[in-house]
Parts: sequence; structure tokens; C-alpha cells
Amino acid sequence: MTAGLLTRAQAGDGDAFARLVEPFRRELQVHCYRMLGSVQDAEDALQETLLSAWQGVAAFEGRSSIRTWLYRVATSRCLDALRSARRRPAVSSPPAGLQPPEPTRLGDLFWIEPYPDAMLQGLADRTPGPEARYEAMEAISLAFITALQRLPPRQRAALILREVLEFPASEAARVLGTTEESVTSALKRARATLERHQRSSGRREPAPPPDSAAERQLVEGLTKAFEAADVAGIVAFLTEDAWLTMPPLPLEYQGRDLAAQFLVATAFRPGWTARLIPTRANGQPAFGFYARDPETGHFHPVGLMVLTLSGAQISAMTRFDAGILPRFELPGNLRPEQSQ
Repeated sequence: MTAGLLTRAQAGDGDAFARLVEPFRRELQVHCYRMLGSVQDAEDALQETLLSAWQGVAAFEGRSSIRTWLYRVATSRCLDALRSARRRPAVSSPPAGLQPPEPTRLGDLFWIEPYPDAMLQGLADRTPGPEARYEAMEAISLAFITALQRLPPRQRAALILREVLEFPASEAARVLGTTEESVTSALKRARATLERHQRSSGRREPAPPPDSAAERQLVEGLTKAFEAADVAGIVAFLTEDAWLTMPPLPLEYQGRDLAAQFLVATAFRPGWTARLIPTRANGQPAFGFYARDPETGHFHPVGLMVLTLSGAQISAMTRFDAGILPRFELPGNLRPEQSQ
């Protein structure tokens, strides 16, 4: 069937081409997301990939599989995007009127967005084999995507191709248009960088399985604490060295004391309360976060908050801007009756 579709696509049949590439569309988008750290950029790169593949399918000679060929096109488009200065995020500042405490540090400034779990549905089941270095859930986790953005582009590509997608060195070299020796060298440097980052981040207990009783209990408890403006209750769910981050705002806070100070100065100012609407991102629990205006009673969007779990506690809370809420099918504002 694939051979027949390829022949028709090479003869200019657009419907045959669409059917030829459809089985790979979702995994290519996830690949672009790992490379770029942004859902919108990944979608743009995917569309450019499909256009380039359509324009070049007549010249496809079958020296590799269709899947490998599409990954070569997609990786090239992503590397082009990473060279673009337009992707560099602007430095953000706290909203007017807020006076957050002094941060633990100013974080690295790079592009990162959460990926809706709903968009992972229908992803081809390619269970990692014994050589895979990163399990499926870890390979889409927010921590892993963030760590990838610290790597130079070609090292990033080499690591994803070899240790997430399990391409053989020869196939990864074909995708990157280079030699196996070059791929091996890039992979070695990428591994060293990630291992240094993991050591500096400290060891974490495994997170509870998604939608498990342990995860649900933690999520429900945190939701109640937020909606009761119980700062002490919220902080009790955090590990002692938990991080609060807010990309692209560079402020980063570590530890329960600073987390409490930040929450008192921002989300729980006098008269303000919060509502959380559950969702999932990057295989992790997440919430649409809304704050109530004391004058109107309406709940305005603060952003999307993603939890990184360590055992029965939270090791990181990452808040993203409210502009991404529609991607998670979350409302822009809540009326008082919607917040019940």
C-alpha cells in the first residue's frame, strides 16, 4: 500500500501524499516540539516539513524509509528555526503593582511552552526498546524538554534521534546529513551536558503514575489549599528544595519559605482568591490558574501551572502565561457562577 501511495504521490496525487504522511504527522510534531520547546513553533515547523516533503517527494529515491526521510526534512526545518533570532523570547517583567521577593536566581532565558496531553492522543505506539535511554513519559516531561533547550541545536538533534527515537547511528547520520562519527561525538557532548544538569538538579523520587490514586489525592489537596488561600497548606505539598518558575519571567524561587513569600505577594494579596481548573501537560498534572478580582467578582486568567511531582510531593511548579490557555481548551475568564 505504501509503495502504491508513493508512486501516486510522486505523480502529483495530493490525496495519496496526505495518506502517505498521515501516520507520521503526530510523531513529527512531537519531534519538532522536543527540538523547539514551543507548540506553536512545532506546528509551524511541521507545516513547513509537509510542504517541503510534498515539493520534494518526486525526487525521493527510496534510499531510506519514508519515516526517516520525513524526519530528515523535519529536523532540517527545526535547525533552521533555531538559527532565527525571531525565536528569542523577550525578557518579561512582573505585572505592575506586584512586588515579588528577591529570587533565588535569574534563570536562563530560552523559549519553552507546555504541550497539551490531549495532543499526545493518537501518537504512534513505539514502545522504547532495551537501548532507549529515555522512557516515553520522561521524554515528553517538562524537565526533559527544558534540559534539551540547553543543548546546542545539532547536539539536541543527535540526542533525540539516537536516545529518544532510537535511530541507529547510520540512520541518524543520514537524517542530519553528516557522518556517524559526527553524530557519536555530538551525542557524547549532549550526554555530558544533560548529566551535569541532572546532578545539579538533585535526585528525585519517581512521580506517581498518571491518574493514580496518589496523584489524584495530591491534586485534590493542592486545589483545596489554593481555593482556600491556605498558603501554609500549599507549601506543605512542596519538597524542601522545590522550584517556582515563570518563563519567560526570569525570576526563579527555591524552597518553601520563598514559595510562601511569593504566593503572599502575588496570588494571595488581600482580597484575592484563586480557582484552579485541572488539565494535563507534558504527561504531568496542570491547572488553568484564575484569580478573583475583589471589585467585580470575576476570575481573570493568571496562566497555566504545571506540576512536577516527586513521590507524594511537588518538586517544581512552573507557571506559563495565560495566552496558552485556549490551546488547553480552558476559558479566558470565569464568571462567579463558573467558579463554583
